[in-house]
Amino acid sequence: MVIEIPELFSAPEVREFRKALESADWTDGRVTAGYRAAQVKENEQLPLDHPLAKELAARVTARLMQTPLFIAAALPSRVLQPRFSRYDGRGHYGNHVDNAIFPIPGTGEHLRSDISSTLFLSDPDEYDGGELAIEDMFGTHTVKLPAGHLIVYPGSSLHRVAPVTRGTRFVSFFWTQSFVAAPERRRLLLELDGAIQSVATDHPEHGSVDTLTQVYHNLLRQWSAT
Repeated sequence: MVIEIPELFSAPEVREFRKALESADWTDGRVTAGYRAAQVKENEQLPLDHPLAKELAARVTARLMQTPLFIAAALPSRVLQPRFSRYDGRGHYGNHVDNAIFPIPGTGEHLRSDISSTLFLSDPDEYDGGELAIEDMFGTHTVKLPAGHLIVYPGSSLHRVAPVTRGTRFVSFFWTQSFVAAPERRRLLLELDGAIQSVATDHPEHGSVDTLTQVYHNLLRQWSAT
């Protein structure tokens, strides 16, 4: 399930992010990749312990928790600290699948990467190339969104970033552990949630709203893990 969440951040907010990121100190992005992924990765990342990385990551995480579509689609249990990367000078990231398990820095705990997300911080006309291609059972989804928009997709997906041939591509990316690990179950719950909201809007007094809500929460209770 690939879901676009538009305008997670407004244009003025993105400009704030960009102004800070453009003057930051970046490091080789391969240091955070697994063995196979490092062979096909060429970009730069902001170190996780950089004060700016922590500040911007906190803003991203806080906004996610205020975004109903993200909550409904991801059913987030935990979100790993968002990271920031930039691609230029033919920077790219070849076909890879994200690690299934990530350590949570400073805690001794781990997070299962049920869901991958990319927040675009450059507009499409600012760079050539750099498309995010996500493969799933329905084919390949090619994604290049306006700055401030978020794409959410299964962490199990094979995906890649095409070489950037002009300009600079800034993004934030992160992983979410969901209360519901199975993507097909998350899809059903999201569709049911949407149907409940539609019925509640069109027929707010109809008894089926309560029945459907009961079904939703009982499925969530049955399928979730805490």
